[in-house]
Amino acid sequence: MSVPLNILDLVSIREGSTARDAIAESMTSAKLADELGYKRLWFAEHHNTMGLAASATALLISQAASVTEKIRVGSGGVMLPNHAPLIVAEQYGTLANIHGPRIDLGLGRAPGTDGMTAQALARSSAEPQDFAQNIYDMQGWFGDSGQAHTMPIKSAVSAGMDVPIWVLGSTMNGASIAGQLGLPFSLASHFAPDQIDIAIKTYRDSFTTDAPTAQIDEPYVMAGINVMIADTDAEAARQFTSVQQMFNDMRSGRRRNLQAPVDPAEIAAQGATSPMLSISAVGSPDTATAQMAEFVQRTGADELITVTYAYDPEVQRRSLHLLADAWF
Repeated sequence: MSVPLNILDLVSIREGSTARDAIAESMTSAKLADELGYKRLWFAEHHNTMGLAASATALLISQAASVTEKIRVGSGGVMLPNHAPLIVAEQYGTLANIHGPRIDLGLGRAPGTDGMTAQALARSSAEPQDFAQNIYDMQGWFGDSGQAHTMPIKSAVSAGMDVPIWVLGSTMNGASIAGQLGLPFSLASHFAPDQIDIAIKTYRDSFTTDAPTAQIDEPYVMAGINVMIADTDAEAARQFTSVQQMFNDMRSGRRRNLQAPVDPAEIAAQGATSPMLSISAVGSPDTATAQMAEFVQRTGADELITVTYAYDPEVQRRSLHLLADAWF
């Protein structure tokens, strides 16, 4: 397969374990992903979600970069309304100084949490014009002079680091912003499948290199997909029920850590399969990679970013291994 594969890690906390356990398991998986040849490992930002330990994204990136050698490590993403742009530039400039040119900065306009928590976190505006200006200033802080483009403020620690910026999105609005800024676009199709085709078309149609923020010459899309691979289709379907339970909990407002898998018939009997998981590749290596290849053909994605939840960390790592063996 020619399309590079990446990993999005939300550092899930399984029932009966702790955030410390989840972070340790995440770092073990990071080492494996590096050895197997995955291109990127990104960490998402979530708050007020008891089953996920991916909140302090920059800290997770630094730890993962310290235990790996080749894989690019970044954010998928930093939810910019939660942060002052200068702080983000300083954090990611520091990461690039420590770990070298392996750091990616994916930025989103959503808060990554509920409204009340967003108010507690809010530091900057999510309006498209403000979002664009914040990116423009960050590019200045990452540039040779280390100075923002719209204000006489400099950042020594980010100067000259040229950390590449991605725009994350799940709708036509996010796609349009990414295109108008001339930046690569990461589509959250793994949990927002409804607008995939129109969002990608909107991004490509709106893409321009004339924007002062433009950093690539042509549209570039990374698309998300849920993946669970096991030795058989049946075992993969059983392991995937942990993810299905998590999404059903989200829909019902139930707050639990990641649950052990159950018989898929139990999920089917409840009639509770979440439509948010429709972009998924689940099965044996042959079955799942065929589904992934079909998704690449549908979207024309330049890269895929995979999301693999598993109650047993060894099951998650087995899935990563089987996918790498089948895809690379």
